[in-house]
Formats: sequence, structure tokens, C-alpha cells
Amino acid sequence: MNGERSAYIALVLNAHLPFVRQPDYPRFLEERWLFEAMSETYLPLLRLMRRLEADAVPYRFTLVLSPTLIAMLGDELLKDRYVGFLDQQLELARRELERTAGDTAFHNLARLYENLYRMDRDDFVGLYGRDLVAAFDFYYKKGRIDIMTSGATHAFLPIFRDVGQVVPAQVETAVAGHRAAFGKLPSGFWLPQLGWYPGAEEVLRANNLQFTVVSTRGALLGDPVPERGSYAPTRSANGLSFFIRDVDSTDAVWSENSGYPADPAYRDFYRDIGFDLPLDYVAPFIEEDRTRIFTGLKYWAVTGKTDQKRPYDPSAAYTRAFEHAEAFLRDRAAQAEAAGPYLDRPPLMVCPYDAELFGHWWFEGPLWLEALFRRANDGKKLSFVTLEEYLKLHPDSQESVPEFSSWGDGGYADVWLNGSNDWIYRHAIKVAERMAELAERFPNESGLKERVLNQAARETLLAQCSDWALLMRAGKSSSFARKQVEDAVTNFNRIYEMLCANQVGTEWITRLEKRNNLFPFINYRMFRPRR
Repeated sequence: MNGERSAYIALVLNAHLPFVRQPDYPRFLEERWLFEAMSETYLPLLRLMRRLEADAVPYRFTLVLSPTLIAMLGDELLKDRYVGFLDQQLELARRELERTAGDTAFHNLARLYENLYRMDRDDFVGLYGRDLVAAFDFYYKKGRIDIMTSGATHAFLPIFRDVGQVVPAQVETAVAGHRAAFGKLPSGFWLPQLGWYPGAEEVLRANNLQFTVVSTRGALLGDPVPERGSYAPTRSANGLSFFIRDVDSTDAVWSENSGYPADPAYRDFYRDIGFDLPLDYVAPFIEEDRTRIFTGLKYWAVTGKTDQKRPYDPSAAYTRAFEHAEAFLRDRAAQAEAAGPYLDRPPLMVCPYDAELFGHWWFEGPLWLEALFRRANDGKKLSFVTLEEYLKLHPDSQESVPEFSSWGDGGYADVWLNGSNDWIYRHAIKVAERMAELAERFPNESGLKERVLNQAARETLLAQCSDWALLMRAGKSSSFARKQVEDAVTNFNRIYEMLCANQVGTEWITRLEKRNNLFPFINYRMFRPRR
């Protein structure tokens, strides 16, 4: 690390999707969440790193790969369906090339999408052998990126803090999944929704985790107040380090009104040919019940907050992305210069974002990231580091434990516990209690009964997923979200009744294992009450 550097930037990209796998249907709308993220975020991120490597441009960032995302990226059924999705997208792009032949601007955009989906297919099938986890692991092993884990099913941990072994089970399963995927234990743990509560450090350190990320408000309300503000991590008495989200750098990207993605030059996410073109034309590429959806082919720029949009100009958008990268680095340098005199070390600015912002929601996001790394060495005295690297550079931290907090609206738990979704928890908590009962009653099972108990543990974890509560609160896919919780609870209760009656429906259990097939390494005994 260059000793002349005056500040550090730690980009943290949280790549997470809930477990959505529906083998009982030939295709399923919500599986597109994964396919779109693969096409628009994960593969572009890998291309970004490949280009930087080829040009010998130094780069560092921390990537979170959640256990449910890793499970889906490794699933053969979903891989097959993703290739089918790409073939469908290529067919749509080819049709669009024919339809737009008389309009140069739209024809060029149709060509852009055909090229992107062709690159996605070539990279996924040819270059990476359909294994994106291994593709990211390549850069992980080279030390270019660090990969953190997260809660097994992205449970909002503070709600379950006093519910038996739920929090330890979420963490233990995540650590085991990381080791299975990457052959090593993770150093960092991403708190789902940045949901922190005092005491969680005991669980994290018990699993040999060294650091996590917390919200600014939670950290600055910590006891005692951090002397270096958000410009350096704090630590707990047992040695867990807390990296603190930087407000200014976060708002520069996240702010709905003033953040970079709102710029008029960028591609508009919400205007899509799936809604613009005649239903009969797009019908083969949307849902079988002819429900209109986003197809991914979008021809308009943000322009403004009216329905009157300008055609998207990739050249202008790319120029703006580089300008925004320059602005981000310039603002971080000014921020560091202002903070520097009050600190005993170079300031650290931690910038955590959802990975899917880059490419999926903000089409030009991967280009912006690439521009950051390419421009960072142009006399700005800024170094990009992973969180683990920073701890090696500055291992000593002030002792201060953050207050209960999240990155949701209001900073507490309202997003995941309100009138639209509070019904979840009486069921999820009862399931967890019954799972503890089963683990206590059957501590040393093997064979079929162990399989059944392990499946009960999977369903217990699935019932705790915070994404479903979030969707219910937002009113988006709320009926689907509700069904995911109901299915997990119903499946668990059926298993519970089987075991109580000492009658196992082998055929049904086998079907359930094949459908909800995540965490093959799971050990139901982790729910056994601690003595």
C-alpha cells in the first residue's frame, strides 16, 4: 500500500437474492430475479475485473455472496433455465433488430442488447463453464476481492435475538456454506439489512468471524461514542470489528433524487418494451398468462420525471458515468482532506451498496465502478481496500459497540415488523421453537430420520427470510412473498407431525428435498438448546 495515500475507500457490494426455485413449473416469473441479476450485474462485474486485470489496473473491493444466492448459482436446474432465458432474450433482440430496422437510434440499441446477451451466454457457458461461484472465487483466491458471507436465509437477526438458537443457526449455516463454496472460512459477516443488536458479537466471534458493517446512526449512538466518527472501525470487547457506513459516499449513489443514477443521461429502468409494445408481439417473451413484465430491453433515457422521454444515448451515458466517477473521487478526496486533521490515521470511507444496483437498476453502474478504479491513481491519493486489508493496516481500534440499528427507513425494524407483515413472526418463532424441540428429542439420528430432520431445519431457516417481509411492506410481489412463508411453515409442520407420529412419508420428503435443495451440508442439531 502506497505510504503517501491520504485516505482509503472500501467498496462493499452486497449480492443477495432470496431462494427462489420452482421445479414444479416449466418457468417461473420470480426466477427471473436471478437471471436478470446474473445478466445485468454478476457477469458484468466479472467482465469489469477481467478488463482491469488485462490492463494491470489495481482494484480492490469486498463482495458479499449470500448463502441463498450461492445455492441458486450452483443449482443445475437454474443453470439450465438461465441458458434458456438467454436464448429467449437473444430471440427477442433479433426480432427487435428487424422491427427497428428503419430507426437508427432504436436499431442501434437493439444491437446493443443482442451483443450484451450474446456476451452473457458466451461468458456463462464457454468462459465460466456455467459456474459463477468459481468465477468469483478465482479473484477471491488472487486477493483482488474479499468475499463475505451473510445470514443463511437473510433473516433480520434482531427480531430473533431471544429465540433459541435462531441467530447461531443463521450464522453457522452461512459459515459452513462459505467453506463449502470457497474452501476457506469467511473473515467477514454481512448483517442482513445491516440489522445489528448488542450481543450479536458473541455469536459472530464464536464462529471466528472478524468484522461486520453497521449503519452510521447505530455506530454513532454506540457506547462510548466513536472518537473517529465513521472514518475508522470500532471493535467489541471480544474483538469483533465494526466498519461504519459513510453517509456522504452512500448518498452520492443511493439518493433517489440527487444520486448519480437519477441523472437524465442514464438509461431509464422503468420504461421497457414489455409495457410499450403490443401484447401480441411481446407475448412469447412474457408470462404465459400474458402478464406484462420487464423484458430488459429499454430504449429511453431518464430524461426527467415526466412520461416524455428521450431515446437513450449510450455514448452520452458512458461519458456521464466517467464524469460521475471523477466527481465521486474528487468529493471523497475533499472529504478526507477535511477530516484528516482530526484523525490519527488516514480516514476510511466505507461504501456499502446492494450489488444489483450496478447494472440492473443502474445500467451504467459497472462502467462507473470501472472508471473509479482506473481514475483512482490519478494524483488523488486515494486507495481502494478490502475491509480485511484495512484491518491488517490498522489493527488497533477503539472499543465501542453500536446501538440496535438497520439501514431500513427510520433506522430500526419498522420495515420488517409492521402491520403488513407482523403475522410472519408468530409462525416463524413457533417453528423455531418446535425445531429446537425436535433437535432435543432426536439428538443422534441417522439415515432417513436424519434426512427428515435436516429438511425441517431448512424449512425453519426459509421461514425466517427477511425479503418476504420487505416485499409485503412494499406491496410488491406480496402474494408470492406470503406464499413463501406459508409454504415453509406448512412444510415444517407436516414434518413435525410426521415425527411426532413416528410415520415418515418418504415420497413426499424426497420431493421436498428436491424442491428446497439448498444447504446440503446442513446439520439439524445446531437448533438443539445450549446447556
